[in-house]
Amino acid sequence: MPRRNVQILVVACVVCLLCAYRSSRYARVVTYALEQIEFKALEPKPARKLAEAAIRGMTEVLDPYSSYISEEDLPRFAEELDRQFGGVGIEIFIEPKTRKICVASPLPNTPAQRAGIRPGDIIIAINGEPTEGLSLEQAAKKMRGEAGTEVTLTIQTPGEEKPRDVKLKREVIKAETVLGDSRNPDGSWNFVLEEHPDIGYVRLPTFAEDSDKRLRQILEQLRKKNIRGLILDLRDDPGGRLEVAVAICDMFIKSGVIVTTRYRDGRIKAQYTANGRPVCPDLPLVVLINRFSASASEIVAACLQDHHRAKVVGERSFGKGTVQELIQLEPGMGLLKLTTAAYWRPSGKNIHRMAGADESQEWGVKPDPGWEVPLEKEELEILLRYRALRDIYLPPGSPKPEGFDKIPENFRDRQLDRAVECLRKEIEAASGKESLGHSRA
Repeated sequence: MPRRNVQILVVACVVCLLCAYRSSRYARVVTYALEQIEFKALEPKPARKLAEAAIRGMTEVLDPYSSYISEEDLPRFAEELDRQFGGVGIEIFIEPKTRKICVASPLPNTPAQRAGIRPGDIIIAINGEPTEGLSLEQAAKKMRGEAGTEVTLTIQTPGEEKPRDVKLKREVIKAETVLGDSRNPDGSWNFVLEEHPDIGYVRLPTFAEDSDKRLRQILEQLRKKNIRGLILDLRDDPGGRLEVAVAICDMFIKSGVIVTTRYRDGRIKAQYTANGRPVCPDLPLVVLINRFSASASEIVAACLQDHHRAKVVGERSFGKGTVQELIQLEPGMGLLKLTTAAYWRPSGKNIHRMAGADESQEWGVKPDPGWEVPLEKEELEILLRYRALRDIYLPPGSPKPEGFDKIPENFRDRQLDRAVECLRKEIEAASGKESLGHSRA
């Protein structure tokens, strides 16, 4: 297609989008501006770049969650949404003192683990290029790539004199979306609490495409272990797929509304209800949330709280209760991620925190009365390091990675401790009901 025709097509894409806006006057103004830039700018830009900038500019004046996703950004957007990418299978961190890129953990059954890369190893170079000064995102991007391609990491293992080159063939890596409390010797997750083996513990860092299927498998495994209760940890979970959140709620409630989405005028867009086939309809349950629990995690916490199916422990959630619709633009022009509706709880209360809303207003999810566990910044930072250390896969005999020396030996996750305390009360209450039921029989 001639270059001139491509320019016309791209500009037409923006114009059509603008024409959907009620005031045609403003659409004409933007169209005129595009024409003037194209014909008169001293340093002209390709029409595609102008179109992308115009769309991006429009979304920037909307809410914080609306955005433009260009064609070149689509693969990364898909990776973030579904936690699947081509890579070597290692989690990395920056050592605070030296600012070096270090291995936190090789994921089980990945190229990195099979090559003998260990926690604490320092990545000196990637394909011969030094990692000094790189951010985590930049280093990760260099290690990722199409499955089947190769990447060479220069590794320095603490205690060894010379670094070594490790050539790895990238594979499709599915980042773990359902985590446990600690690692087993083989690197898999242990889904019961070490100090309380009769209590199941499941942590969701995101609501990815297969999170509900994986959670269902784990719940079936835990049922066979005859656990007495379950803690569902949604702290720091920013959300994800709505349909996955609905499916997870379905595993715990017998009937009723899970969540409703409403347009800006209050009209119901969609209402999601339980299918009546829960996996664990009566298992005592506690949901753990904090100030960073948002979106899909708030849907789950709110649903289980409103149905009196679970106690909620921790901190008030973030208050991000909006629906983003992905609108496909012209071929090659990417997606428009546009906020079009809001989530409403089964109780009829709004989840979303509107601009300017204060603590006294109704938004988000609050812990049940008496089960609030707020954390100050310093304690939260230590907790994040404590949790990261427990997440690391340490093969027998491996040294503790550097950078975790500031965690006190006697540090406790106070929020988790309170969740256990709350769950014990729920287990006792459930046992009392069973005893009462037997006496009537």
